Amino acid sequence: MSKSKIFTAIETAELVEEPQARPAAIHEGVVLVCGNSLTPEPIAWLWPDWLAMGKFHILAGAPGQGKTTIALAMGAVVTTSGRWPDGTHCAPGNVLIWSGEDDPADTLLPRLIAMGADRDRVFFVQGARINGEVVPFDPARDLAQLLAAVEQIGGISMLVVDPVVSAVAGDSHKNTEVRRALQPLVDLASTCNCAVLGISHFAKGGQGTDPTQRVVGSVAFSAVARVVLVAAKIKGDEGEPARILARSKSNIGPDDGGFLYGLDQVEALPGIHASRVTWGKAVEGSARELLTDPDEPQQDGAGDAASMLREELMPGVWTSYDTAAAPLRKAGFTKKQIWAASNKLRVLRKKGAMKDGWYWRLPGDAEDSTGHQNAEDSREGSEDSLLLELEPSESSAESSGVFEPSMEVL
Repeated sequence: MSKSKIFTAIETAELVEEPQARPAAIHEGVVLVCGNSLTPEPIAWLWPDWLAMGKFHILAGAPGQGKTTIALAMGAVVTTSGRWPDGTHCAPGNVLIWSGEDDPADTLLPRLIAMGADRDRVFFVQGARINGEVVPFDPARDLAQLLAAVEQIGGISMLVVDPVVSAVAGDSHKNTEVRRALQPLVDLASTCNCAVLGISHFAKGGQGTDPTQRVVGSVAFSAVARVVLVAAKIKGDEGEPARILARSKSNIGPDDGGFLYGLDQVEALPGIHASRVTWGKAVEGSARELLTDPDEPQQDGAGDAASMLREELMPGVWTSYDTAAAPLRKAGFTKKQIWAASNKLRVLRKKGAMKDGWYWRLPGDAEDSTGHQNAEDSREGSEDSLLLELEPSESSAESSGVFEPSMEVL
């Protein structure tokens, strides 16, 4: 066979090769999964019924209850493969701490040492390096870099975020903003299979109410958390003040019971003193039943809020609600408490033009004694309707036909 015929045969063979199958086109849309294709899995617990692997938790309480020290005590148990207050054993693991309030060197590390933590298993988030400069850590921006760093240290079993509100760049009283800000922490818990514990405060007042509802800021903090733990003072068996760590909410296990604890000052290292937690006996009951602070009267907080609100308002001078309420909200008062305070002061209210919102002022002396008001002044309007209008950022929900209130349901 001539060379030209051979080349022609080869070319013909190449031309008649079967075309390769093209990959199926990927269409945009909602992804569904059938329940029959899923395998049921049990909850993986770091501390059985208290801290779950891959989940987001909240630890809240009033100032001075040792919330940070409790979180560090939990971290110490993890790093040393120690025992929890109920006697159960903990598997060893690394602990990562992101604190915006306490210095690691002079506060956090001494407390960990005082509670016997393994320093080789404790790590602190100091920031993120961007363009050669170290800047404050932002979970929404730096999650990928944090995951890489966690992988380099061999993974983590627990992440402490103190305070958890530091993860919220926007308004911590707005549901949508809080949920959006917490999602990176929820994703991190799932990806790293670790327990994320965010520390928060109690709003002022609210004694005798559900402790979960007392977590400062939007209800989204407690809603996103699978478990809410609370630390508070209670009355002991003989009426003496005591402290308790209790479960206030759990979507994945028991939601009652707790442990007594104490806070001691010890010399962690020569010349370095630090606080530590000493655990006491287990107690039974719901968090609402157990939490009664002997130093705090049973009230709704309207009295303290009224004192602050009086400082922000003047007779005869209209002040926007946002301006007047800002210091109170920063102090932890809820909208319901601010409303109660305004009623206590007999605040006059009027609606501004278009989207200006509401304006408040104190009544004058004549109005106080006679109850007379000018035609433009008004104390009308239901509590619900006014409080909803006082949340301007949620107005964006109107366009979508969905309203998501950012306050507790009244």
